[in-house]
Amino acid sequence: MTWEERGVQSSTKWLSASERPAPKHVVLVDDRLTADRAIGFASQGTAMLWQGDIHGAKQILSAIGRRLTRQGAKTGKRGAAPATAAEQFYRIRQMHAQRSRVLSLILIPLELQGGVVSIPLPRAPEVDAAIRFAYGDLGLGEQDRAVVSLQELVGVLSAHQWYVNGVDVPSLGVRIHPHYGTFMPTRHEYVDLVASAPLPAHDLAFDIGTGTGVFSAVLAKRGIRRVIGTDLQKRAVDCATENFELLGIADVAEARICDIFPEGKASLIVCNPPWLPGSAATSLDAAIYDPGSQMLLSYPAGLPSHLSEGARVGLSSPTSQNSSGCGRGRCCLTRLPAPGSM
Repeated sequence: MTWEERGVQSSTKWLSASERPAPKHVVLVDDRLTADRAIGFASQGTAMLWQGDIHGAKQILSAIGRRLTRQGAKTGKRGAAPATAAEQFYRIRQMHAQRSRVLSLILIPLELQGGVVSIPLPRAPEVDAAIRFAYGDLGLGEQDRAVVSLQELVGVLSAHQWYVNGVDVPSLGVRIHPHYGTFMPTRHEYVDLVASAPLPAHDLAFDIGTGTGVFSAVLAKRGIRRVIGTDLQKRAVDCATENFELLGIADVAEARICDIFPEGKASLIVCNPPWLPGSAATSLDAAIYDPGSQMLLSYPAGLPSHLSEGARVGLSSPTSQNSSGCGRGRCCLTRLPAPGSM
């Protein structure tokens, strides 16, 4: 990412766990920036690299969010009501995407000194562990700098605390430790159903879209002798693998990068799929959005060739969503006819 500072061209590494592109236009700002001025910059696609107190940056981010919320409410009242539910859903998605884009344009500098990543701003918190947790190997040399969106940084710091503290899963009686960008099991109804539903056999189960590995862990606890969890995202496979090791079930449960199904047939297949139509705006949205309903169509289509005779299949279907993006839903384990008769 490049910008001009006191007539000199400066550049630095751009960090984005959500794979947002680096902004092309950047201005230097500090505590004198107002929310209206910030929205003006953002409307022109200009990012703002913060140079003041870190608390001032957080305050301006909150002020921008409040201003955008009020503007969205006024626009909704003035505009004609959408003709269909799909149109209403699309309008809401567009509004949220615009809000996210604007908020992402407040940037925070990072620097590496003495092997420690820090924010070179007054009253900045320690961020080294959280930054490495979300971004891994930064590829920074000593004295190097980087820039990250404040909006993303706030999410990274929060996600790191979730990871350190863990998320309690009553069905397991232990905590699951979610990596950044993996779907967190903060609502437990669907997990409880997998923990209590009758099992057709105990030989092999597939956990499709394993995420943190919570379904696999529940099934291993119930006595399934072999569980294979699959996911398209490497961060999810790494997360599930780490949780299996922490829970002492690595000899039973395994996570693989895979396009839906692994090879072979299983007596039980469970899945908690992405449930919202539409494309994922960032890589972190992949656990929620299912473009063209590809996952929901491919999952049942592939079941006949991956089910043992008398097998059961489970699909968790969210019916509501909380602020963390985690859904409350239904889950059914249904016995299917023998493969070939479907």
